[in-house]
Amino acid sequence: MDVEEVADELYGLKPTEFVAARDAYAAEARKAGDKDVAKAVSALRRPTVAAWVANLLARRRPEEARRFLEIGETLREAHRMLDAEQLRAASLQRNQLVGALTRTAADLARDEGQTVGDTVLHEIDQTLRGVLADPEVAGTWARGRLVKVPEAAVDFTAVAPTTSPARRTPPPARRTPAAAAPSVPVPKRNRALERARAQAEAAEGEVRRLEQELDQARAGRQEAEAQETAATDRLATLEQELTQARRAANEAKAATAGARKAVKTAETTLAKARAAAESAAREARTLEKPQGA
Repeated sequence: MDVEEVADELYGLKPTEFVAARDAYAAEARKAGDKDVAKAVSALRRPTVAAWVANLLARRRPEEARRFLEIGETLREAHRMLDAEQLRAASLQRNQLVGALTRTAADLARDEGQTVGDTVLHEIDQTLRGVLADPEVAGTWARGRLVKVPEAAVDFTAVAPTTSPARRTPPPARRTPAAAAPSVPVPKRNRALERARAQAEAAEGEVRRLEQELDQARAGRQEAEAQETAATDRLATLEQELTQARRAANEAKAATAGARKAVKTAETTLAKARAAAESAAREARTLEKPQGA
């Protein structure tokens, strides 16, 4: 038994199915004498609903997940270089993209029959922000194996900038070179800025694309729901007609049985009447004969 293959399968299941499947694999490994495998499988933790939905997004939309991970890498690097104004612009693009992917993930979960409420939506949003901010969380999410909403900071405050944003207050009158804040070479800073701006534009385009895709998916779902409703109504009508037809068939069957019984009774009565008539005719003929003939 391969633990990685088992883990990949388990984290693709719904949270409600996880424990039973995990315990079954662990029992199978123990039965086969693979104690280490059984221990490793038993140690796998069931994901929360929000983590499972986020994992579902990574599993079902690998190309979008790849682009999202690339955006995270660029934004983490940009955070170390950009000033406050540039970070606010990047934050706006990030919020739009995270919002679009959160809605996409929720729709994927609903397609699987999983209810997604406001609390879960908020946790999915927090999880995706953690993916952008934390490389370790990003790696786990890329494999579709998140277990819970990241406990660490889920924003870029956890990424230490290379240089601090410019202060509005004047610096002290005298500072020694050793106490000066480290600076970033202008060419390197400009390159980072260009990359961040390009990534922000790409993120905005990705948001628009995802929103269009979401609108199309919702339209398709609405049409499918309308067809389902029509089919359900038609089925109810046919079931009602079938019930009526069965009732009519049973009534006709009962009527046929009654008619057959009546025919049989009439035939029996007729036969008896014919026999009586023949007997009477014979007696009459006997009486008609002259005596002594």
